[in-house]
Amino acid sequence: MIKNLLLPNRYKWLGWCLLLPGLIAGIIITATDYEANWLSMRMFSIANQDLLGFARYFTFTKVNFTGTLAGILILVGGMLVAFSREKQEDEFIDRLRLSSLMWAVVVNYVLLLLALLFVYGMSFFHVMVYNMFTVLLIFIARFNYLLYKNNKTAPDEK
Repeated sequence: MIKNLLLPNRYKWLGWCLLLPGLIAGIIITATDYEANWLSMRMFSIANQDLLGFARYFTFTKVNFTGTLAGILILVGGMLVAFSREKQEDEFIDRLRLSSLMWAVVVNYVLLLLALLFVYGMSFFHVMVYNMFTVLLIFIARFNYLLYKNNKTAPDEK
């Protein structure tokens, strides 16, 4: 990977501070259908269509921002974690980063293919919503696992 495209290492901490609360909130929101009343507001919408209604474009609509806020925290936090340099960034870390990204994309699309074959209706819609986050989350998990595994097997090598 080109090092110039990576953020400084200090952004990784900020990313974790956004990602973890976003993941916890997302799990709670998904499990309980929780919506914070104070996050109900009128928002500008480029496109909006009710379940059986007509599509409306470029209008204001009343929405609950709870799930959107959790999604924003996950995406921004995940991108900060994924695209921040390690303290010791070298060619080996670059290879780990690239192989983790390729692995995450392959796993994501295998899971999506399985969902296309075996999941239907609104459940498929939910799978597609979660699919927005899976490449990023799988990459972060795989990359950090490989870093941990490498540091455990060769702790004295610098």
